[in-house]
Amino acid sequence: MKYIFPFLIFNLLFLGCSNNHVEKKGFQVSDITEDESGQKVVGLPIDSLKLETRPRNVLLTYNNEHRLTPIYKVNYNKKTNEPFVGSNLYHSTWNDDDRKGNNWNNNFMPGFEAIYGYNFVNVSHYNNLTNTENKLFDKPVLIKTLYYPAFSKDTLNYEPVKRGYYMVSVYDEDSNKDGFINMKDLRRLYHFDMDGKNKTTLIPKTHSVMSSEYDAANDFMYVFAKKDSNQNGQMETEEPTDIFWIDLKNPEKVGKQYQAE
Repeated sequence: MKYIFPFLIFNLLFLGCSNNHVEKKGFQVSDITEDESGQKVVGLPIDSLKLETRPRNVLLTYNNEHRLTPIYKVNYNKKTNEPFVGSNLYHSTWNDDDRKGNNWNNNFMPGFEAIYGYNFVNVSHYNNLTNTENKLFDKPVLIKTLYYPAFSKDTLNYEPVKRGYYMVSVYDEDSNKDGFINMKDLRRLYHFDMDGKNKTTLIPKTHSVMSSEYDAANDFMYVFAKKDSNQNGQMETEEPTDIFWIDLKNPEKVGKQYQAE
C-alpha cells in the first residue's frame, strides 16, 4: 500500500481559455502609462478597484450552518464582447479501497473538496444559524484553489474525517510590481476558520507555492514552495525549493520538511 499520494496544485486553465478570444487570468490593479520611449510605466495603485463579479452557486459543507458561494469576475469575449464567467472545476483523486477503511468519495483529500476556475476572485461565507454573510477576502484576489470541508462522509483509516476550516491558495498581491495580479506573482496559502474569518498564513510570504502531496499515514499535507531569493516578487526555476508540512488535524502546526541548501 502506498501512503503518499502526489497531487499538483497547478491546474489547467478554464476550458476554452487557450484561444485568442479570452484574456489570461488576472486583473489590473495599478495605473499603467507609457514614457516617451514607449516603455510601460507602472504608476499608483487603483484606489477604487471594483470588478464586475457574479456568484456561481452554493457549496455545501458537512456542517449545515455553513455554506459558501464562489464569486467570479465577469469577463468579455474579445471577439464578440459577450460577457461570461468561469465555472467551478473540481480536483479529484483516486483513494484506497473502502475495505481498508479509506473512502474519500473522489475528493482531493479526505475531508476536503477542492475547486478552481477561470478568474475566481472571492468566496462568500454564509451562516444559516445567524443569517450573516462575509467575504473571505476584503478585496478581489485571484484564487487558484479553494479547499473546503466535504459534504460527503469521508473516512481515513476507518475513522470519519470532518474538517473545521478552509484553505485557499491565492495570488493576492502584485508582488512583481507589473500593475496586475496574475499568475506571475507569488502564490500564497491561507487558513480560515469555519466562519471564514481569522485568516492566517500557512506558508511564509518569502515563498511561492508550487504543488502539494498528501500523506495518509500522518494526515499531513506537504507543500512545495519556491523561495523568492532575489526578492523580485516572482517565482523562477533556478530559485531553491523548500518543502513544508501542514498537520491537517491541526493546521496551526506547520513545519519545514526539507530546506534547500
